[in-house]
Amino acid sequence: MKQRSVLITGASIAGPALAFWLRRHGGEIVVVERAPELRDGGQTVDIRGAGRKVVQRMGIEQAIRENTTHEDGIAFVDAENRTQAGIGAEAFGGEGPVAELEILRGELAKVLIARAQEGVTYVFGDQVTGLVDDGEKVEARFLHGATRTFDLVVIAEGINSRTRKLVFGDEVTMRPFNLYTAYFTIPRADTDGRWARWFSAPGSRSVLLRPDNLGTTRAAMMFLTSERGYEKLDRAEQQALLARVFADAGWEVPRVLAECFKAKDFYFEDVGQVRMPRWSKGRVALLGDAAYCASPVSGMGTSLALVGAYVLAGELGRHDDHREAFASYEKILRPYVKEAQSVPRFAPRLASPRTRPAIALRNTVLRFATVPVVQNLFGKLLSPPTNAITLPDYGTWTG
Repeated sequence: MKQRSVLITGASIAGPALAFWLRRHGGEIVVVERAPELRDGGQTVDIRGAGRKVVQRMGIEQAIRENTTHEDGIAFVDAENRTQAGIGAEAFGGEGPVAELEILRGELAKVLIARAQEGVTYVFGDQVTGLVDDGEKVEARFLHGATRTFDLVVIAEGINSRTRKLVFGDEVTMRPFNLYTAYFTIPRADTDGRWARWFSAPGSRSVLLRPDNLGTTRAAMMFLTSERGYEKLDRAEQQALLARVFADAGWEVPRVLAECFKAKDFYFEDVGQVRMPRWSKGRVALLGDAAYCASPVSGMGTSLALVGAYVLAGELGRHDDHREAFASYEKILRPYVKEAQSVPRFAPRLASPRTRPAIALRNTVLRFATVPVVQNLFGKLLSPPTNAITLPDYGTWTG
């Protein structure tokens, strides 16, 4: 690869993965992260399909296995905590709702950063406030650090990336699902076992409790609504909103709500997809959620981040001209992203039905999901298309 200096903004999954592969090709890599330190924990993510092939090529599959949540499957329960349907982690060849490799987002970030430290500079507690691309270099201004110049900049941030806006303005189109989700960690209770538990209440409200490998439980509270703007409320207002929405839901919701107000890692989002007409502009490129978030509904976020990082680094290694590299990266990855984003608008409604009869019907249908005769049909609905790409061989494998 032509020796380049590259600034990567974002140190979650896509950023460190890109740093790893860029170092395999050579170059000076700086990763800047707004958080003051590595965000450990986080919610559970899965590694499957092409994403799993990438971590194998990175030589980190075993390290990931040693830090998985050891989740045995997902159970759909009623208000009395009785299992109405269950799908084990081994279903659909380990590519179902719960994958064989489930790991906390922060734990995966730790593994990636540990593998991508040599030759990479990580700067925590800072952020880009300005980018000036003069055609030859990109001048990056920081909130705290000194202004620096780089050959290239890659924005590997979240769905609402501030740095993306500095370069691409309002080019982004958001595809909403009318779904709000709150994520946070709660103390483990006696009822929390090795199976994730999904409870649905009338009114398209659901709560998901998932085991982790750190002695706690990861909670997600979800509700569908046509009302917009809740993501702009402050934390206290969002927590109060959840208390109102889930007040009469039953099951273990009172316990979850009580812990919601105490949680230090509370995060609330308007679930949606990012649609960008282009993933690069001049010497700046987009990667991961900032470019093509498919939403948690798709089950493809981690695979897109890992595969995208692999392809972008590989194309930069293959082309001396960054414009050719960015164009090839987009040409290779866009079909995969399109497949990942082809989530039906009714998918959240299927997951969180509005009425008790609809909830009962969903559970009845799910009871047959793993029956061999109908498994292929359900596989199309419950297994995301994570293998819908042929990974290029850039000759940089380590595993």
